[in-house]
Amino acid sequence: MKALKQFSIPFSGLKLGLHQFEFEIDKSFFDAFEYSLVKEGTLKATVELDKQETMLLLNFHIMGTIQLNCDKCLSSFAQPIEIKERQIVKFAEDDLESDDLEIIVLNRKESEIDVSEMIYELINVAIPYVNNCEQAGQDQSCDPEMIATLEKLASGNATEENEKTDDPRWAALKKLK
Repeated sequence: MKALKQFSIPFSGLKLGLHQFEFEIDKSFFDAFEYSLVKEGTLKATVELDKQETMLLLNFHIMGTIQLNCDKCLSSFAQPIEIKERQIVKFAEDDLESDDLEIIVLNRKESEIDVSEMIYELINVAIPYVNNCEQAGQDQSCDPEMIATLEKLASGNATEENEKTDDPRWAALKKLK
């Protein structure tokens, strides 16, 4: 996780109020996560940190494109994404787990917060459930060669059904009824 060291925000020396941090996300970011759904992308993450006495408010704005594979034709395409989310970080004397997914609890002795996993999770949640070339908002459509091959190999093809009904052996068996 040394590649993600740059995503650590040291908040202990910051004054109370708003602070802004910008991060560039590329292939090396996704390579740091072993089983990432996204393998490649070019994104810019802006994290606005609002430091208060008892908590930190993190506002994430992530924009850019990620490379996905089409579920229909398997070709790679660029999917634009834009994410705006908020995360609350509270301080406690001991490490407690929070039931609320929007609240992270940090020990008061901590002096920095690593936002790499938060950014990674936000990007993965933003991935569409079904990936198609057409939904990317571009003029790109599915690979015509692959679509033709899929139609040819599809079971229950109309040409196969016509061949089955034209077979004279079936006609002879039907007469026996």
